[in-house]
Amino acid sequence: MGRGRLRIYLGAAPGVGKTYAMLSEGHRRVERGGDCVVGFVEHHGRPRTEVMLHGLEQVPRRDLVHRGAAFTEMDVDALLARRPAVALVDELAHTNVPGSRNAKRWQDVEELLRAGIDVVSTVNIQHLESLGDVVESITGVRQRETVPDEVVRRADQVELVDMSPQALRRRMAHGNIYKPDKVDAALSNYFRPGNLTALRELALLWVADRADEYLQQYRGEHDIRSTWQARERIVVGLTGGPEGRTLIRRASRMAAKGSGSEILAVYIARSDGLTSASPKELAVQRTLVEDLGGTFHHVIGDNIPADLLAFARGVNATQIVLGSSRRKAWQYVLGPGVGATVARDSGPDLDVHIVTHEEVAKGRGLPVVRSAARLGRPRIVAGWLVGALCPVLLCLLLTHIDADPGLANDMLLFLALTVASALLGGLWPALASAAIGSLLLNYFFAPPLHRLTVSDPRNIMAIAVFFGVAVSVASVVDLAARRTHQAARLRAESEILSFLAGSVLRGETALGALLERVRETFGMESVALLERQGDVEPWTRAGSVGPNPAARPEDADVDMPIGDHMALALSGRVLPAEDRRVLGAFAAQAAVVLDRQRLVGEAEEARRLAEGNRIRTALLAAVSHDLRTPLASIKASVSSLRSDDVEWSEEDRAELLEGIEDGADRLDHLVGNLLDMSRLQTGTVTPLIREIDLDEVVPMALGGVPEDSVLLDVPETLPMVAVDPGLLERTVANVVENAVKYSPAGQPVLVAASFLGDRVEVRVVDRGRGVPDEAKDRIFAPFQRYGDAPRGAGVGLGLAVARGFAEAMGGSLAAEDTPGGGLTMVLTLRAAGRDRPPPAGPGARAGTGAGSLRVDTAAHPERVDTAARPERVDTPEHPERQKAGPQ
Repeated sequence: MGRGRLRIYLGAAPGVGKTYAMLSEGHRRVERGGDCVVGFVEHHGRPRTEVMLHGLEQVPRRDLVHRGAAFTEMDVDALLARRPAVALVDELAHTNVPGSRNAKRWQDVEELLRAGIDVVSTVNIQHLESLGDVVESITGVRQRETVPDEVVRRADQVELVDMSPQALRRRMAHGNIYKPDKVDAALSNYFRPGNLTALRELALLWVADRADEYLQQYRGEHDIRSTWQARERIVVGLTGGPEGRTLIRRASRMAAKGSGSEILAVYIARSDGLTSASPKELAVQRTLVEDLGGTFHHVIGDNIPADLLAFARGVNATQIVLGSSRRKAWQYVLGPGVGATVARDSGPDLDVHIVTHEEVAKGRGLPVVRSAARLGRPRIVAGWLVGALCPVLLCLLLTHIDADPGLANDMLLFLALTVASALLGGLWPALASAAIGSLLLNYFFAPPLHRLTVSDPRNIMAIAVFFGVAVSVASVVDLAARRTHQAARLRAESEILSFLAGSVLRGETALGALLERVRETFGMESVALLERQGDVEPWTRAGSVGPNPAARPEDADVDMPIGDHMALALSGRVLPAEDRRVLGAFAAQAAVVLDRQRLVGEAEEARRLAEGNRIRTALLAAVSHDLRTPLASIKASVSSLRSDDVEWSEEDRAELLEGIEDGADRLDHLVGNLLDMSRLQTGTVTPLIREIDLDEVVPMALGGVPEDSVLLDVPETLPMVAVDPGLLERTVANVVENAVKYSPAGQPVLVAASFLGDRVEVRVVDRGRGVPDEAKDRIFAPFQRYGDAPRGAGVGLGLAVARGFAEAMGGSLAAEDTPGGGLTMVLTLRAAGRDRPPPAGPGARAGTGAGSLRVDTAAHPERVDTAARPERVDTPEHPERQKAGPQ
């Protein structure tokens, strides 16, 4: 029995119509005579989806009871017994009720596939495991129900169900997704245009990557080497010269003409020592290409045209962008150049663009730098070929021509070959050329011919002079070539050292960037900066780049000591001795950068301490009036009560005592906030976290405000929160008192709680004049009063203390606009263990605590307020799944 095939409809967002598309596929299969049944489909009360179920056989669901609530799940046993050809199974990421056959629905689907049943399923992009953090950062909703990416990637077919954000919002506004009472809140929260656009982009990119994987797999299986232009990939060949910026910008403009195009900049460095490129210019070009959305690649190779083409074909590139050659006209005698070679060998599948620039034909600023003792294998081989083989070929040519050029001209021709071999291969090939040339001149051109003797003494002198001149010229040419190479090396070294000195003056502190520059400059695989505390202590990595960096200096191919307890370790190849001077400069700079990073950390700590001192100074200045005001009121009331000149009535005495009590309360509140702020600034707040119900803490926090100024909605069925009860009470009290202070008369403040993923939110909503967006963060700073708050209304510490306490408990406090005007403070807390699991969806309603105002949870369709089962969906996808259970 073969394995069944899996087809998945991937939704870009809730409500795009993936379930509708799946049911349409089911009807098409039935109409074609296929055996297709509905294993599990949730229509969520959407009429058009419900109509699509008509005419399809539905396998009865399995009824389950969990904690007093009734649920239905897909009956896997019934489906296996029915054995249809195709089963329609909705919501692949769904979590089954405890007691089901499997924990997750995708595991149910795996069973059906193993039984040979084809499955058509649905899932939304936000439920993919790898995208959980990304989706949470976009929408603020943590997906509790996820499916491993590998399950979706293994599907035989993935079809994207997409819709523009505007069309989806219109569908929502028409009531085709949620009930009318939930539409406004949904449009202003989860279904905001920005959220939907971001989710859509995630879905498109995921499907595009999957299509690219399919394409690469197909090309590999069929051994296809040519480029398929499925997506524009533009490779930019860089030399490290100043024209690179022009090429990168030109490639960016080309990529902008087609959606989804990629830019890959590649620099190919030779493997024989320091590169010829300017490290500073390469760093600038790397930054530029990354800023334009491309990627930078560093490749080691000696045959630049072949390596460039191999890289381009390896990434399935469609275009190559190269700059016009900087060679001068005479240098084309040595070969056609990289651009012409790449264009000639690219074939019909790669377009090569040669871009003009200001450096054309100006020559290279830095020649190819090689070791002064080595010219490289290709040059040495060429030198020996010219020195040993070309004299023989020249001799054959001269002996088979009719005209006799004469011995003097023959010597000049052989001398030219000696000079050429010196230029290519150095001294030893030139000496060999001189020796071979002398023998050939003696044997074939000096009488008597074909004998190694010379009859004319003048010819002996001529051959001897020829040999001496050849050796001298070879020595001079070789010395000049060595000096040229040494000068090029020194020039490259000086530019590197100049760049390092400039980085010191600029205060650059990116250790990783410096180590990457070391790796690129010396063509290494990995670089690590190692340090240890003492001679017998183990080595630790202070920073590293590249794969498999060395853990100890002795494990590296090259190590450069830096003092007694630090070393720079390079892996990849052994460096010649002359490269160690530049490496030593890099090592010293790495040590400086590491010290600077640590000094920056210490400076930040000093800044924090200075900030604490500044706040203490501001504290003394800010409270001079606010401390005296309640004290003056208390003193005046006490003095009046102690006065013997006035006979106070009972009503007057009660009023004075009430004034004393009010002043003492204000003073106590002020001193409490000051002490709390001091604890926060010194980092001495240590929360005692325990699990507690919100309805045990929040009502106690409202004791400092008038009874009719707050409406409370804290459902009893919310999960417990992991908080410090005392800190939570102070946090809520400060936020509520601030809201009451700015709320208009007759407009009570609403305190509502809801469940969101693994968090619980407490929202304090007022109808005041609100706060502009640019001031929403400033109101949490210490000693801040917003607007025209009167003196005596506090020193501006309430919200700062509230946020500090919230963050100390692992939560957060943020400000939002209230729809219709006002300000909403959102206090987010961590939910405790799942003793009270969440409901099936955001539309589920929770029971309300005794005496509290009932607030419809539809105000926030992306939030879940209650729980009657564990691990239920907490996104807007499932607003009506849960059956009513006992509260």
